[in-house]
Amino acid sequence: MSRVAAIDCGTNSIRLLIADSSVEASEKDGPGPLTDIVREMRVVRLGQGVDATGELAPEALERTFAATRDYAALIKEHGAGRVRFAATSATRDASNRQVFVDGIRELLGVQPEVISGDEEAALSFAGASSVLPATGKDPILVVDLGGGSTEFVVGDSSGVIAARSVDIGCVRLTERHLRSDPPTAAQIAAAEADVDAALDLAAQTVPLDRATAVVGVAGSITTITAHALGLSEYQPNRIHGASLDLETISDACTSLLEMTRDERAALPYMHPGRVDVIGAGALVWRRILARLSAVSNGAIRTAVSSEHDILDGIALSILDGQ
Repeated sequence: MSRVAAIDCGTNSIRLLIADSSVEASEKDGPGPLTDIVREMRVVRLGQGVDATGELAPEALERTFAATRDYAALIKEHGAGRVRFAATSATRDASNRQVFVDGIRELLGVQPEVISGDEEAALSFAGASSVLPATGKDPILVVDLGGGSTEFVVGDSSGVIAARSVDIGCVRLTERHLRSDPPTAAQIAAAEADVDAALDLAAQTVPLDRATAVVGVAGSITTITAHALGLSEYQPNRIHGASLDLETISDACTSLLEMTRDERAALPYMHPGRVDVIGAGALVWRRILARLSAVSNGAIRTAVSSEHDILDGIALSILDGQ
């Protein structure tokens, strides 16, 4: 067995996966399935204010460093041999990212990587597709809806066909537009205009109309799925692989978007760190699915949620020697 540690540091959360994988898998087939040892998530809101200021806030850096310090202790405790730390949208956008890079390197003993949007998309696809049923050569679309950006990647059993990262995410759009509680119609319309423009941009690179199925990953989408399912608590085993019709998902998105923050906070599956931004995440997911329904002429009628995403992709990339 080979034990690795992967850290995904996004705009809203920082997550750790310590996992084992068989080293006996053939080179052709790649690493064997991952077995979770530790899977943790902390909401640190690293991207606080980045859309407006272009800088990582000192208090956001400190929250992220505190979580990384705890993760370093867990990595040492569980004896992970190789570690990869990947930072995404908020860090890409920040003019003072070197402060972040230096702090993480000192705490963790590895060089953190500020990965491109294209690599983020490819890692998300690898993580999601690693646990999904084989789809043959029919292209699937994986959507990774994050805090600062959303990745669109179309691929099949042979890998990625096309990918694009665009700057729409739950934290970015909340800070930019959805400031009222609940948001006003004018704020919602402005946010939707940003999403539509981003979808136009993504479609220049990614053939959205070729996708025969869609898989959504990351916390906004899995929380929306929990809401649509009416769960009594956050249950990853119920959420992972759940296939829901687009109308059900759209209704769940509208419900979350129109709720007050106090109403969202009372939901039994809602993480406290998502209360203020899940409305924007719901708006983005609703708009994406409406576009996919339109460009597929109604052929795409359902969407699948996956609990496995870029974090799993980072771990697999370590085993692949990338």
